[in-house]
Amino acid sequence: MRSGVIAQKLGMTRVFSDAGNHVPVTVLKLDNCQVIGHRTAEKNGYVALQLGAGSRKVKNVSQAMRGNFAAAKVEPKRKIVEFRVPADALIPIGSELMADHFVVGQFVDVTGTSIGKGFAGAMKRHNFGGLRASHGVSVSHRSHGSTGGRQDPGKVFKNKKMAGHMGDVRVTTLNLKVVRTDPSRGLLHIEGAVPGADGGWITVRDAVKRPLPKEAPKPGKFLSPGEARPAHVPVAAPPKAEATPKEAKGAKKGGAKPAASKPKSGGKK
Repeated sequence: MRSGVIAQKLGMTRVFSDAGNHVPVTVLKLDNCQVIGHRTAEKNGYVALQLGAGSRKVKNVSQAMRGNFAAAKVEPKRKIVEFRVPADALIPIGSELMADHFVVGQFVDVTGTSIGKGFAGAMKRHNFGGLRASHGVSVSHRSHGSTGGRQDPGKVFKNKKMAGHMGDVRVTTLNLKVVRTDPSRGLLHIEGAVPGADGGWITVRDAVKRPLPKEAPKPGKFLSPGEARPAHVPVAAPPKAEATPKEAKGAKKGGAKPAASKPKSGGKK
């Protein structure tokens, strides 16, 4: 069991496979995702890694958190998350997790906060069918109907599906495939949609219902404190297409002929 990572959702786009098929992907960015603390069984009763991502102004950080960041020798972080790991999967404090912590083709579980929709009725929120269109139903066709009996049970049960606030809850999407990784820019391309709005914080873990690929690094792919980042290799431009014989013949003659000018219309003398 490896640690997950904290990423920021940038948006959706598409990439093309070798066969020419387009694959919709969500782009996630790892923004200085560093280890800022350890949780041990002797001191805390459990084993976990504390990760931080993003950046924050020092004046907006409490004095206690400043001490924690100073002890870890890292800059103040905007988002902090703990990941439960076994004792042999701990990563040194100050190390930065890279995008190639995951390998192309593996499955991951992604967790985020869904987009809030505000107050919604039972039909939109829980996919209720509504009441009948006639036979005594008046001005309440989209209501959820009865919520409980009168004498038996004489109350409304907890967790009854009713109208209320929709969205803005923690959502986990399972078994999403990693399509592409870019360690130099810290980008992850995940197939399909990911919960949350653009700019929101996302946690990405190894899928619990799928086996971990053998080539996945253990305990993970990370940069030690002071280690240089990998250089970004830009994608080479595609080669220019060769000119056809007809285009080559026209180029020798000086290109295409200019369009004939339209004669001016003159008035009667």
